[in-house]
Amino acid sequence: MQFVNVERALGNTPRCGEIPSQLSLVKRVVQVAWPSVLEMLLMSVGGIVDTAMVSGLGEEAIAAVGLTTQPKFIGLCFFFSMGTAVSALVARRRGEGNEESATQVLRMALIVAFFGALVVGALFVVFARPICLFAGAAPDTIDNAATYLRIIMGGMVFTVITFTINAAQKGCGNTRLSMKTNITANLVNLVGNYLLIEGHFGFPRLEVAGAAIATVFGTMVGCCMSIASLFSKKTFVRAKKVVDPKFGGWLDKRNVRSMLDVGSSAFVEQIFMRIGFFAFSLIVAKLGTLEMAAHIVGMNIMTISFSIGDGMQTASISLSGRSLGQNRPDLARLYATTCQRIGLVCAAVLSVVLFTFSRQIFTFFSDDPLVLNYGVQIIRVLCLVLFFQVPQLIYGGALRSAGDTKYTAMVSLISVTIVRAGLGWLFCYPLGLGLIGAWIGILLQTMIGFTLFRLRFNKGEWTKIRI
Repeated sequence: MQFVNVERALGNTPRCGEIPSQLSLVKRVVQVAWPSVLEMLLMSVGGIVDTAMVSGLGEEAIAAVGLTTQPKFIGLCFFFSMGTAVSALVARRRGEGNEESATQVLRMALIVAFFGALVVGALFVVFARPICLFAGAAPDTIDNAATYLRIIMGGMVFTVITFTINAAQKGCGNTRLSMKTNITANLVNLVGNYLLIEGHFGFPRLEVAGAAIATVFGTMVGCCMSIASLFSKKTFVRAKKVVDPKFGGWLDKRNVRSMLDVGSSAFVEQIFMRIGFFAFSLIVAKLGTLEMAAHIVGMNIMTISFSIGDGMQTASISLSGRSLGQNRPDLARLYATTCQRIGLVCAAVLSVVLFTFSRQIFTFFSDDPLVLNYGVQIIRVLCLVLFFQVPQLIYGGALRSAGDTKYTAMVSLISVTIVRAGLGWLFCYPLGLGLIGAWIGILLQTMIGFTLFRLRFNKGEWTKIRI
């Protein structure tokens, strides 16, 4: 039995040259993917430990920090969409061997990212409290939530610059940089949490504010590392050329048009996703503080599965995008399919671990009987979600690498904005299933998203898009 059936993976896409062996395909994917998978996995574990450290302050603190997640991501959605465009374009230019064009893409993105982050960050600092109230903060969580959001978004410029540079490096296939910067940032964050949340070694006890300050300090360290990476002689985009407007010029019609085309569609996709996630968060928040705390813990655990999907998605974007730049749509499909196969194997292993140790995992965060009972049920649903979520992310990565972001935006509108929020509310309230009903909505959303992405991928039209 073949790990990847070449003829089935290619579908109606003709061979355009020599096809690598199965072993070569897997090795290349693993080489690009493992730093991203490890990065996201350790970031997820770091987020879980972060939540566990805050949980020492009580369920109200968990809920307060968790309430800021969706408003924070709404504030960052423009920069996420720009990162998608940067990765796709740099990967394509790398395949074309066009260093000037790749450098120009990063230069434009950094300018927009810097000034955009200053504006968005200032708005969140000023309006943090009303934003948290709109997000469903209760009287026992509003003060902590507003404080946390104000500090996090006040330092978002470091996050945005790091994300933009790392997006370009990932497009070049340099996934190890992002791994190093994010792991270092998370380690700094965890040390800061220990020192500042409850106050150790003479540091003040700042509680939730301390967790936010530690996060910002970690992103500052990561930002410095990302900037330093541009000075390496091995990188495809270099600092000296990024700051030199004579290298590639400030503007190029092709790059501006591509950035606007890919970036605007990716931005619409992010908006649809964040509206759906935000609405879903409001639905759960109205169930109560304990339910919200259990949900936030479940979402933190869910990020572990995202670590697999996101890591493989990074490999799919880099390898598929570069292959398309080399006029090898056949390789683009083969690399994406190989990523999907490896992702499914990882999802199967992870689901067994989560199902076996579900109660023990939730005990790490809370000893409340209600939270623990919810936790076991949430993880059982999550074990099913994994098998649709991971390949969905990978298929989506291949489509984004080609610039097919209009379709991915449409899928986000259907699956996240409409299905996730709509069915979450239906199962949660009218059908009386409560929190577990909301998670059934997540399961159905991932199933629909997976189906739509797979149909588009198999059709193969995405390999013909020019950016």
